[in-house]
Amino acid sequence: MQDGRATREDGQAAQAAREGAGGGRGDRARRRQARGERRIEQILAAAAEVFARSGYEAATTNAIASQAGISPGSLYQFFANKEAIAGALADRFVTQMGAAHREAFESVDPAAVPLPEMIDRMVDPILAFNVANPGFKALFARPDMPAGLADAARPIQAALLGRVEEVIAVRAPRLGPAERTRAARVLIQVFQALVPLVTSTDDEAERAALVVEMKKVLHGYLLRIGAGDVQAGEGQAGGPPAG
Repeated sequence: MQDGRATREDGQAAQAAREGAGGGRGDRARRRQARGERRIEQILAAAAEVFARSGYEAATTNAIASQAGISPGSLYQFFANKEAIAGALADRFVTQMGAAHREAFESVDPAAVPLPEMIDRMVDPILAFNVANPGFKALFARPDMPAGLADAARPIQAALLGRVEEVIAVRAPRLGPAERTRAARVLIQVFQALVPLVTSTDDEAERAALVVEMKKVLHGYLLRIGAGDVQAGEGQAGGPPAG
């Protein structure tokens, strides 16, 4: 009986969340809407954990419901299936990743700061996003990712490549367009390959040490392509990267 009541309440909350508070419906409708929005957050957070732990294909709605601490019936009031959950989670991740990219690339002038500082300010926001969202890799870095989710990620990946190319154009102006694109692809691939090493540990001291090593790798490659401290002269190192 209790599960049935919870499912009915979630059904009402789901309807309210979809439709909004509805103008003059009053406090009760707004409370239902808020309950629905909280339940959606709860389900998406649980899905991110399940996808990160089990992978997309092996994940089930029952496992997501269990992780969220709700019944499968309550989950189905908000999402018809696993694909709908993944789609909502993908939309959220794309939005949040876009914000992380803007923070990383729009808050610093690559021509005005030493190379180590530039690396810190560009890497840290994106790393923080990945640490906070372990389900991101499970959705976007797997070969079995559904085509629809891959399509959702493609524009932001293309935008990231363009941003990195722009930074390289400023820091290493002697490189031609093809060389810039190649170097940007290498940098992104190296970064993405090292992210799981950083995010897989819960030891804060070890994570910080791994971030330092990651930045050393990026710093070394940027120096090799002539993207050193532009204030001191091309190819000059700006010192070891700060952690």
